[in-house]
Amino acid sequence: MIKRILKIIGLLLLIPILYVGITLIHGTVTDFQPEESISLEVEQAPPPKVIADSSLTFMIWNVGYGGLGEESDFFYDNGGFLTSAGKTVRTTQENVEKNIQGAVNFIKNKRADFYLFQEVDFDSKRSYYINQFEQYEEALPNYASTFSVNYRAPRVPLPVFEPWNVMGKMESGLGTFSKYQPSQATRYQLPGDYPWPDRIFHLDRCAAFHRYPTADGKELIVVNIHNSAYDKGGTLKKQQMDYLKSKFEEEYKKGNYLVIGGDWNQRPTGVQAASFGGEILTETTGYVIPDDYFRDWKWAYDDDTPTNRSLKDPYNKGVSKVNLIDFFLVSPNLEIVEVEGVNLDFKYSDHQPVMLTVAFKQESNLLTPIDNIEVESVDSDSNQ
Repeated sequence: MIKRILKIIGLLLLIPILYVGITLIHGTVTDFQPEESISLEVEQAPPPKVIADSSLTFMIWNVGYGGLGEESDFFYDNGGFLTSAGKTVRTTQENVEKNIQGAVNFIKNKRADFYLFQEVDFDSKRSYYINQFEQYEEALPNYASTFSVNYRAPRVPLPVFEPWNVMGKMESGLGTFSKYQPSQATRYQLPGDYPWPDRIFHLDRCAAFHRYPTADGKELIVVNIHNSAYDKGGTLKKQQMDYLKSKFEEEYKKGNYLVIGGDWNQRPTGVQAASFGGEILTETTGYVIPDDYFRDWKWAYDDDTPTNRSLKDPYNKGVSKVNLIDFFLVSPNLEIVEVEGVNLDFKYSDHQPVMLTVAFKQESNLLTPIDNIEVESVDSDSNQ
């Protein structure tokens, strides 16, 4: 009798071990391993034309795959890995549809020349397989669009000990939309990786470079980025930032113009908790970009408006910790005209949109002069 009981106990213990083992083997075999450089397909492209406008507008927004609106918390931000501990793994389909529609309505009414979105789900279980990239395309007719995948997995088995409640299939990435047709669009894989087995379930971080010819024979390089989160000590971020800096400098030496925007998952120098009147969120995004990363380039952000909130609990205005990690970097041959963080009280995502207007400097010799454009001064702490 005792032997039989021990045998049953052994079998019961063996089941989770086998499950975890099979999960790790499957995840390793199917792990997405992109090349460093991949050409992106440009969809619904408008007729080609060079950029001759004196100023351009940009919007960045991590749209949170439609699953992280004001009502959401998230198990992983609460330290969940083995279990969800009562926190949300996937919000309801009703919430996802509400969040996507809210984002679509917003961008229809807040026009820009360029839109740089992060966490756009293409075909993921967490957002009920809704093709969000297609919905944003429909909201922006006659805009060239590219999709740069950075999260591809047939099954993300987290939380590990809740196989009936896992995140599941992932197909997500960066969606970029522009009034101009890019002459070239390229996905660059960012360096750095988590140790095994963590890396097989995390995003494969990338930057999407888009090249647009300008009237003076140079190029405008627009870069959509989403750097690593959950990076204690900023080790991965430093590798990624060094890689990006090298590429940015290479393009600037050619005389090209650069606007880089997205979710950096780190703060620019000078942003303090006092900027928002509350305690700043530091658990996963406390890393600050060093003062000397770029001395002549301009960091463009609105330090009156937080862009990211804690997901430990549903959003509670004035109580939830917030941060500023979504912003732009602008090359020295462009002027910052205006930067505006749009406060939506995190209704549709755990991030908020940021708008930027830039102007070409007079010496750029574009066809249209920039006379009478008043350039807004930028705080010296943010121009390191």
